[in-house]
Amino acid sequence: MIIAFHKPYSCLSQFTDNGSNHRTLREFNFPSDVYPIGRLDADSEGLLLLTNEKKYIDRLLHPSFQHRRTYWAQVENIPSNESLAKLEKGIIIENYKTLPCEATILSPEPQIAPRIPPIRIRKNIPDCWIELTLIEGKNRQVRKMTAAVGHPTLRLLRISIGNYALHGIEAGNWKILTSKEINQVFQK
Repeated sequence: MIIAFHKPYSCLSQFTDNGSNHRTLREFNFPSDVYPIGRLDADSEGLLLLTNEKKYIDRLLHPSFQHRRTYWAQVENIPSNESLAKLEKGIIIENYKTLPCEATILSPEPQIAPRIPPIRIRKNIPDCWIELTLIEGKNRQVRKMTAAVGHPTLRLLRISIGNYALHGIEAGNWKILTSKEINQVFQK
């Protein structure tokens, strides 16, 4: 079984709280035998998969499978083609060069429900949404990448894994995937 969960902002990708005062997965009434496949930071939102089968965890997390993960990041300012090219080629973050990725400005911008609490808005600094598709998932990688090219991330959502997209699941809700949807998760 694989469950697709739309993780809301300020929720940990774990069932226990280590004194952080964040929400945990425990409050969403998942089946008792599932565990998250990977993680999203508390301040990131979007698609989080959970399973009760170890084989799925290995297939999605082991670097040799190079599973695509697509994110929408709302960033400060409007990235130039040069900035996007730097992201795509891979950049150095914390003594590590990221693998090549895909990076584009989303136009038109996606229609997404407002975050609670809302992001900070600066009157004199524009923002835009970019889409990044990675085949790796280091700790806070998207945020570090966008900051490294001068465009700090204001809001971050993972919208797909493989060819399975989050569409239709509202924040805080989840569904058990069908076998067809599970196959989409593993498509490259």
